Amino acid sequence: MIIDTHCHVYDSEMDNAENIISEALKNDICLILNGTDLKSNLEVLELSAKYDNVYGALGYFHTLAGEVTDEDISLLDRQLENSNVIAVGEIGIDYYHGKDKRDIQIELFEKMLDLAEKHDLPVIVHSRKAMQDTYDILKRHDVKGALHCYQGSAEMAREFVKLGFYIGVGGPVTHKNNKKIEKTVKTVGIDHILVETDSPYLSPEEKRGETNTPMNIKYVIGKIADELDLGKVEVIEVTSDNAKRLFNIE
Repeated sequence: MIIDTHCHVYDSEMDNAENIISEALKNDICLILNGTDLKSNLEVLELSAKYDNVYGALGYFHTLAGEVTDEDISLLDRQLENSNVIAVGEIGIDYYHGKDKRDIQIELFEKMLDLAEKHDLPVIVHSRKAMQDTYDILKRHDVKGALHCYQGSAEMAREFVKLGFYIGVGGPVTHKNNKKIEKTVKTVGIDHILVETDSPYLSPEEKRGETNTPMNIKYVIGKIADELDLGKVEVIEVTSDNAKRLFNIE
């Protein structure tokens, strides 16, 4: 069983979502669906209840900073009690378009981490152009989790691993001349890596220009195998064990 630890395969993000889920399951690909707002969190709950080997991660994305109400937080608090929910995510901070909303992004991120601590759940973290702040914030909380689509340095990745985090590796590792993530993969090693697609985003090099799906995780696995001089079966086995351990999947 391959575990795609991060994807958005639901109707509000892509067409024919349930057909794509069925295809993935037929090919022994387990899915962790990540919600980002009120609507997608509900979709994730519905799909994780409907299908075996489909799990949910719920959260409010950084783009909602300043908009999430106390009522929204209370709702998420209740939703996290669902047995199909295995993580809080996708959550985090993003300074790519500037730091004008830095403080309110951090405030929302901290609230999400507080809920993760309350429910003893791992977190799935989005961090873009904000690695140091992300690290400093996570260090203040008693959480473990995954750095989704990791974009930081190999040296910083080592520090996240020390905090109990895994490094999420997806389609960008296959992109030409992406030496940064290749170095990270080699630095942290297979024991600290999770595989993901971020479907319908971040298609691998082989599928550039096409909508990404969990079926494309094979390209990510192949690239990691090449970089670490491992067999594909070993990459699948170890990364799946990593995911099971982190997310308490049996």
